[in-house]
Amino acid sequence: MEILDARKIGQKINRLAIEILENNYNESGIILAGINNNGNRFADLLEMAIAKKSKISITRATIKLSPADPLSVPIVIDLSPTDIQNNVVIIVDDVANTGRTIFYAFEPLMRVMPKRVEVAVLIDRKHKSFPIKVDYVGLSLATTLNENIQVNLKNQNTQSVLLS
Repeated sequence: MEILDARKIGQKINRLAIEILENNYNESGIILAGINNNGNRFADLLEMAIAKKSKISITRATIKLSPADPLSVPIVIDLSPTDIQNNVVIIVDDVANTGRTIFYAFEPLMRVMPKRVEVAVLIDRKHKSFPIKVDYVGLSLATTLNENIQVNLKNQNTQSVLLS
C-alpha cells in the first residue's frame, strides 16, 4: 500500500526544510549527516530544499554503519573532528524504527563536542527500543512489528513510501 507518493514526499521535505531553518536561524551553518544509502539520498533532498529557501551554509556528511550488526564494522563519519566541533549536526535517515541505527550513528560524534545534535527522518515508526528522540519527522506511523516500510527516493518522479 502506498503511503506517500512523489508529490507528498516533496511536500514533507519542504516542510522539514522550513522546520530545520526555523530551529537553526541563528546558525551560520549546519551539517546534514546521512546514514548509508537512503539516509544520504534523503539528506541530499533536504539540502536542496534548504538551499532554495536560505543561504545558510550546509555541509554534507555520510555516516557509514551496518544496520543489521552495528558493532561488526567501525562506525565512521566522513568529516574530521574539527569540522564537527561546535557545529550543529543533523543525523538524517529515511526510517526510524527501533532507533538502533540512529543510536549507533551517534557513536562517531561522541569523540568530539558538537554544538547540538538533532535527528531528521522521513518516516518515524513507533517501535523504539533505544532512547532516540526524532526532532524532524515527515510522517509518523503506528504500524505492527510485522509490517515493512519501503522507501524509494532514487528517481524524483517515482519516489514512494510503501507499507507492506
